[in-house]
Amino acid sequence: MKPRTTLLVTAAVLAGLALGATVLRGQAPVADAQNVSATQTTPPTKTARPLNEASARLQNEANTVDIVKRYEAGLVYISTEQTVQQDPFGMMMGGGAMGGSQRVEGVGSGFFVNAAGDILTNYHVVRGADTIQIRLLGNKQTYTATVIGRAPQYDLALIRPSKLPANLVKPIPLGNSDALAVGQKAVAMGAPFGLDFSVTEGIVSATNRRIPIGFSTAGGQQGITQNAIQTDAAINPGNSGGPLLNSAGQVIGINTQILSPASSGGEGQNAGVGFAIPINTAKNLLTRLQQAGGKEVRAPIIGVTPGLLALQNTQAGPQPIPLGLSSLTGSARTQLGLPSRGLVIARVSPNTPAARAGLIGGTSTKTFQGGQISLGGDIVTAVNGQPVDSLEDLQAGLIDRRVGDSVTLTLVRNGKTRQAKLTLDAAAFSQTQ
Repeated sequence: MKPRTTLLVTAAVLAGLALGATVLRGQAPVADAQNVSATQTTPPTKTARPLNEASARLQNEANTVDIVKRYEAGLVYISTEQTVQQDPFGMMMGGGAMGGSQRVEGVGSGFFVNAAGDILTNYHVVRGADTIQIRLLGNKQTYTATVIGRAPQYDLALIRPSKLPANLVKPIPLGNSDALAVGQKAVAMGAPFGLDFSVTEGIVSATNRRIPIGFSTAGGQQGITQNAIQTDAAINPGNSGGPLLNSAGQVIGINTQILSPASSGGEGQNAGVGFAIPINTAKNLLTRLQQAGGKEVRAPIIGVTPGLLALQNTQAGPQPIPLGLSSLTGSARTQLGLPSRGLVIARVSPNTPAARAGLIGGTSTKTFQGGQISLGGDIVTAVNGQPVDSLEDLQAGLIDRRVGDSVTLTLVRNGKTRQAKLTLDAAAFSQTQ
């Protein structure tokens, strides 16, 4: 393969040279140059004037420089520490000393969202941290910060530094992610690989890429499928929590993930496919995060309890894990008269959106090896037309909703399909933990 590669590279260089010659010919025809008499005097060579960088700067380049100058002071470098218990069998597997604990450090990014000094970042940046320190551009001083609100399902957290002088707080304006178009400029700020206060540039590659984000409350770690902004602006580990800005210098997203094969060291690298949480999602949560008092803010609920449960053995004893109907065998679904996919409802809480929409829970329970299922109630098979087969699927259809929004559920009850429209009230958004 090497000789072929060499030929291709050589051909590419030659093609570039040929293109250059073509350009030159366009400005000074070869035929005219060859017809010049040998007796003619060659005109004196003029000294080229030095390029004026300011006037030669492209409009896009000037815009990027202006964005950085205006808003880099609003970027925050975050470092964390937490105590992690070591595996007591680590020494047997080639690790260090048996048992004990060790201090683990982490880095990430964030940005000011208001004059009070509140900093928005990813939940996974500060998850489990014992201490959080922040630092600002051009300032070696570090300040301790605490989490005032966390939203694991959205992978968002709001932290607030203490004893930070008010004159150092430089909020970055928040844009409107609903108005984004593919091809728009995207500028990512953050601390990739701990290289604090770095900037990369690209475009918005997709505006509604549905990917798992955050951490599920159903016991899994996969996250909830949500709309994300896709960008080719270089995002790497350490960029998490940093802002993604448009050409007006407004935050359009919060950098959160990359799609890339792991490197030889086991850590993902940028491959031109990065994802950001839309800023409108964060804007909808800001008030709740500010009022959370350090607790967890959750996605809206409609007041239903899942009815298909598997019992998973843990150190704390058997724990119920909600499952979708596709987890059952085809013969079991046929025997019970159930659809191939869906979320079984065991119970509907009173005075909730689900109760007001007429949903009902199961009337009987059937136990099987390793779990149980409620029968006779509603089964949610879709939310706003999107298929549902798990609690995460249901949450995905609710996660970007606001107070007063309506959603349409597709339900199966006793083998018959119907539609139910329910409205999310303030109580659906009030839960914290």
